[in-house]
Amino acid sequence: MVYIILADGFEEIEAIAPYDVLKRGGVQVKYASIGDAAVSGSHGVRVETECGIDEAFDGEMIVIPGGMRGVNNILASEKAIELVKRYYNEGKRVAAICAGPMVLTKAGVLSGKRAVCYPGLEDRMSGNMSQEENTVTDGQITTSRAAGSAIDFGLRLLAELKGESEAERVRAEIHYAE
Repeated sequence: MVYIILADGFEEIEAIAPYDVLKRGGVQVKYASIGDAAVSGSHGVRVETECGIDEAFDGEMIVIPGGMRGVNNILASEKAIELVKRYYNEGKRVAAICAGPMVLTKAGVLSGKRAVCYPGLEDRMSGNMSQEENTVTDGQITTSRAAGSAIDFGLRLLAELKGESEAERVRAEIHYAE
């Protein structure tokens, strides 16, 4: 199971595109909320989550979408920070996009890792931030730059979970060309 953590103010495309790509690849995915079951994105799109954060500790991957207000709400949740630490310490995959790597920094799991984030936020991160790539995987951590890289991010996550051939199959199905 992959859990995508949502909080009010999340960036819609960064949460929905990876969810969709993973589902197309046969991965079980759930949105987990740090608060109410219905969560509003930064552009007013409301998403009904499948569970609360308390139910999200038995998965194989946790994903943190961006959206500054959403990220700030996740940063304020000690349960969310502890969940990220737990996944990382158990050797599970941890992923974040845009401003989401700020959560990985607060959880202490990004230090020393190659990573990317939304341009201009590099000074708020503890990793070795790249300016060149859209999506970076270093060990069990995957980060991606911004909304424009959301499909690439989803395909990378799918490749990590199901292999390159499944990611290529989905890439062809959605006619995505880099």
